[in-house]
Amino acid sequence: MSDIVIRHIEASDAEALRHINSHPGVYHDTLQIPHPSMTMWQERAAVKPGRRHLVACIDKEVVGHLALDIMENPRRGHVATFGIGVSAEKQGRELCVRVDALAAGFALQGVSEGDGVMLRGRNQPNMVLAWLALLQCGARVLPINPQLPALLLEALLPDLTMRFAVNLADGNTFAGLSPLELQPLAQPYAIDWQPQRLASMTLTSGSTGLPKAAVHTCAAHLASAEGVLAMIPFAPEDDWLLSLPLFHVSGQGILWRWLLAGARLTVSERTLAEALQGCTHASLVPTQLWRLLNDALDISLKAVLLGGAAIPVDLTEHARERGIRTWCGYGLTEFASTVCGKAADGQSDVGYLLPGKALRIVDDEVWLRAESMASGYWRDGELLPLLNDEGWFATRDKGVLRDGRLTILGRLDNLFFSGGEGIQPEEVERVIVAHPQIQQVFIIPREDREFGHRPVAVVECDDDIELSQFSAWVQDKLARFQQPVAWLRLPEHLSSGGIKISRHALQLWVAAL
Repeated sequence: MSDIVIRHIEASDAEALRHINSHPGVYHDTLQIPHPSMTMWQERAAVKPGRRHLVACIDKEVVGHLALDIMENPRRGHVATFGIGVSAEKQGRELCVRVDALAAGFALQGVSEGDGVMLRGRNQPNMVLAWLALLQCGARVLPINPQLPALLLEALLPDLTMRFAVNLADGNTFAGLSPLELQPLAQPYAIDWQPQRLASMTLTSGSTGLPKAAVHTCAAHLASAEGVLAMIPFAPEDDWLLSLPLFHVSGQGILWRWLLAGARLTVSERTLAEALQGCTHASLVPTQLWRLLNDALDISLKAVLLGGAAIPVDLTEHARERGIRTWCGYGLTEFASTVCGKAADGQSDVGYLLPGKALRIVDDEVWLRAESMASGYWRDGELLPLLNDEGWFATRDKGVLRDGRLTILGRLDNLFFSGGEGIQPEEVERVIVAHPQIQQVFIIPREDREFGHRPVAVVECDDDIELSQFSAWVQDKLARFQQPVAWLRLPEHLSSGGIKISRHALQLWVAAL
């Protein structure tokens, strides 16, 4: 008969707790892989006010851990954090075990190191598990938006040399790709860790022509995560919501930060407000944060990385009053997410360079180099270089550097002329988006026989707003040639869930009206 004891934590338990929590389980819809340092576990084992930690022992071996931390909160009096961990040897739904089993199943179906695998689906626990298992097989993983049209996929896939497809979205099959099933085997499988192995393929926005596939190594993704975590505190006890899709580089960025920090990750198919319950971190666009704050919800968030639009001072102040710190930044698919960042302050710049990045301004264009940079664009089994003759990546973003802070003025290739006057769309958009009833706006050139092009505004706003009012509002704020000649609502089918909307697609839509 085993001797079972439950007792208060002791300093000598730190090593056992580190071992237990290097193999966390799957609890509800939350996945976590903490890999904290020994120093952190020694600190956790110390007795502190408001902290209660118990350990469960079988024959004097620590096999379980229960934690309760009570923290003062100015808005709600106190906040309690509850956690539980069970030794991998003593429980059957441990995450690493599940990933091992899925990887073994993929290997049995023929997946080997270097194989291209399309991963299609929305954010759900199985999507993350499949992603982890494919990386463990050494595959080159291409997450795909399930809403991409079939004709576009048919045009894209031949150049990307895919062998397999994991389709978690529907029952469709894809010509030339062998379908993979989630068939776990009761045995571990993993190839040797190689940080320089090609791990991911991420489609660019495809502003002109077909999207390109930027290819990153594990080391590049980890370098990106390191840069962001140097700016935003993210501790092992924190929980980041996977609020962005894996087919977008910002969604992948969340996963790599989670892995690097050894924190918790929430993967949920519930509404945003429901999914955020208990989460401390999230990546959101300003409109999402506005809605959360305006709905007077009980929010556990303490940090939000904002993107996708201008960030009003009112929003950051409102968030600060609710105990939420906000950050914003500038990033590219080719650099595995964020390159520059700062605490949101209402200023138009995108902040300072994050660690591991280098920047030059050449003829008003932003040039970049970074440890997080992609190895190249993939085409027909080869990597096409990203760097120019001087060894830099030319972004085509127009920018200026002042006191170490980068301001993006627009895209060099977005500039168009109307009656001989140059219009930088982003410059006009910054003025219009200041209107309190406009969430986001895009200035699109429409061909005109007399002027060459005229600006058209495509706006996202509430359905009950009369668009004609905006024409009068901009009259004293924009030059005559900059004022839109038409105002259109952003069509739902062109919205990409708050990630990045294609200007090229908007231009085609406007031209077809």
